[in-house]
Amino acid sequence: MNIFVVNSGSSSIKYQLFKMPSDQPICSGLVERIGLQGAAITHKVYRQGEETRLERQLDLPDHEAGLQEVARLLSDPEIGVIRDPAEIDAVGHRVVHGGESFAATTIISQAVKDKIRELFALAPLHNPSNYLGIEVAERIFGRAKQVAVFDTAFHQSMPEQAYRYAIPNALYTEQGIRAYGFHGTSHKYVAEQAAAYLQKPEAKLITIHLGNGSSMTAVEGGKSLDTSMGFGPNSGLIMGTRSGDIDPSIIFHLINQLGQDPKEVSGLLNKKSGMQGLTGYSDMRDITNALEGGSPEAELAYSLYAYRIKKYIGAYTAVLNGLDALVFTAGVGENDALIRQRVCRQLEYLGIEFDEEKNQQRSKGIREINTPASRVKILVIPTNEELEIARQCFALLE
Repeated sequence: MNIFVVNSGSSSIKYQLFKMPSDQPICSGLVERIGLQGAAITHKVYRQGEETRLERQLDLPDHEAGLQEVARLLSDPEIGVIRDPAEIDAVGHRVVHGGESFAATTIISQAVKDKIRELFALAPLHNPSNYLGIEVAERIFGRAKQVAVFDTAFHQSMPEQAYRYAIPNALYTEQGIRAYGFHGTSHKYVAEQAAAYLQKPEAKLITIHLGNGSSMTAVEGGKSLDTSMGFGPNSGLIMGTRSGDIDPSIIFHLINQLGQDPKEVSGLLNKKSGMQGLTGYSDMRDITNALEGGSPEAELAYSLYAYRIKKYIGAYTAVLNGLDALVFTAGVGENDALIRQRVCRQLEYLGIEFDEEKNQQRSKGIREINTPASRVKILVIPTNEELEIARQCFALLE
């Protein structure tokens, strides 16, 4: 079964094509910096153990332009891996917010699309991109089954004390206002990888997904017990353009004292805050360059970013009543050694002892960056949301 996986982020599209049940992709790629200067595609094709790599810089104003370019590469006469889009049996889509309507992988119908649209307001940076990916894929891969895998599904195991808010009960029972959590596909995948690596199915883990969007999850026995994102994906950690946790009084101040309307406040907190608000940049690589150039704004931003993560480590260690491993994943978590260093320093009281030399090394698989004496493992595990999505699609359709 040929399953093409589309993972549309706020400024990126990751994709992989699998011939299931094999876990090895036929091709994969990344479209990044969509809508920003220097948008680029990295496309890889795998044949007989050999990798062919193509890199291009393009003007990609939006996600539709990016996905159209990906479709062209899939059937390119020279490097294509399919002759015709009709060869794709299923397209698996990452969808960020499923509300209380979707707790499992779902074949996409018009009713499902309508519900995803209804949830735009809860995930304004992602659900519109996810929806657009579905619409474009339906046109390009007309024969394929379109399947949605929801980020919120993994966190359905959270206990009520973790997902409820201290607001009038009717707002939950009638409006569904509760914490849903996100990045569930990534947290599930790396938690399973970590438990297998530790040879401990009931492992107590804190999974730390750091990308343009970021979140942390307390996991025990493969189940989510708590997570930093809530009703929408703006709570918790500091992110590329999102504020993360703030005092709700700030929202009232922006509206009542500064005269902003709710739409302006939403745009401010979702698209103009986080690292963008602190430094003028949303991409961590740009902020790193600014830091190396002596920028005090970049220095402060790094400190705030790491400090927020440390606070959640302390909170989730308490929730779990112990800890077997910290797991860093996603673009920043896997590649930014400085962030990992700033997070992991001075956590010895929790049994977390960090090895600077190991932290600077790179590898494609799971690696430890803790000292041999550390009671808690510090793991860097590359996430593979696309493989997890393909597995869930295959399980649904086979």
